[in-house]
Amino acid sequence: MPKPKVLILRTAGTNCDAETDAAFQLAGAETALIHIQHLISEKVDLTDYQILAIPGGFSYGDDISAGILLAVEMKHKLTDALNQFVADGKLILGICNGFQVLVRTGLLPGINISDSSGPEMTQRTTLAMNTSAKFECRWVNLEKEESTCVFTEGIKDHIYLPVAHAEGRFTAPSDVLTELESNKQIVFRYAKSQYPHNPNGSDADIAGICDPTGRIFGLMPHPERFLMKWNHPRWTRRAATERKSSEEGDGLAIFRNAVNYVKSHVK
Repeated sequence: MPKPKVLILRTAGTNCDAETDAAFQLAGAETALIHIQHLISEKVDLTDYQILAIPGGFSYGDDISAGILLAVEMKHKLTDALNQFVADGKLILGICNGFQVLVRTGLLPGINISDSSGPEMTQRTTLAMNTSAKFECRWVNLEKEESTCVFTEGIKDHIYLPVAHAEGRFTAPSDVLTELESNKQIVFRYAKSQYPHNPNGSDADIAGICDPTGRIFGLMPHPERFLMKWNHPRWTRRAATERKSSEEGDGLAIFRNAVNYVKSHVK
C-alpha cells in the first residue's frame, strides 16, 4: 500500500512544521508542507491527503487571540473542503496553536449538524490565557483517558511531553464539559491539578480532546518534540539508570497510530 499522505498546514508564524513533518515521516507517512494560500487558491487539493496536521507556532502572530485569524480563514475559505475531509473519515491533528485553531473553527469538540443547512462549524469551547498570566514552557506529566481517539489507542497510560504556550487554558460551559465526559472525548489530562503540573489552569485538567468519532484530535502539549529518547530533558540520567530505555520518545506513538489507522481504514 502507498504511504499515507499528510498535509502539514503552514502560514505566517507557524514554527513547529519541521518537527511535525519529521514525526510523520518517522511514523511511515509521506508528507508535504503546504501554505494555506495554496489550498485556498486550489493549487493543492486537500482530497489528495488522508491526514491534515495543523502544527504549533504563532499563526499570524496570534494577533487578537491565539489561532483565531487562521481559524477564521479556514472556516470561511475552506469550509466545504474541510467538511468533505471529515465526511470522508480522514484524520485531523492540531498541536498547541493547531489545537487553538481547531476549537475556534468548531472542528473540536465536533461539528454541529444543522437540519436545514448541513454541517456547521461553531465554537463551543476556547483556550484562554494561562491562569499564571505568563507564557509556560515546561515538561508535564499526562494521563491518558479512556476515549474514542484513534491517535492514542494502545499508547502508555502515562506520558511526558513539553508544553509551550500562553493561551492553553481549556475552558468550556458545564454542559459541554459534561458532554465531553459522557462521550469519552477527553483524551489527556494533566496528571495533577496544582500549578505547575497543570500549567495553565484548564478546566478538569484537560490537556487534549477529540471529536465524537475520535478522528479529530487536538492537544496543547507537543508530541513532536519527544520523538526519540535524546529529546528527553534528562536522557543521560535515564540512560544511566534504566537498563532498557526505549529508543523512542513518548510522542512518536501518536503519529504512528494515525498512519496505521489510515492504512487500515481510509482509502
